[in-house]
Amino acid sequence: MKKINKIILIAIGIFAFSSCSVTTPVLVTDNVIGEKTGEATASVFLGFIRPMNMDLSIQTAAKNGGITEVGSVDYQVYGGLFVSKYKTIVTGR
Repeated sequence: MKKINKIILIAIGIFAFSSCSVTTPVLVTDNVIGEKTGEATASVFLGFIRPMNMDLSIQTAAKNGGITEVGSVDYQVYGGLFVSKYKTIVTGR
């Protein structure tokens, strides 16, 4: 019985600390990719508690990186047990 409880506790621990991240391309333009990178991020707690000023727009990410000509846009989602993070990544010059 103690062995089963220990296995269940280990399984719960592994599940609690596991996470995954997915990055997908959203947009590619004819502009040069460039060396500048800008990001707009937001975190969501417990799947529904989010910040009131959550802004993941391409415009905000470009502004944060000082980019005037957008070359490409990627979107990343990180999923954890308690916190999910969303990120828009813009590259350009």
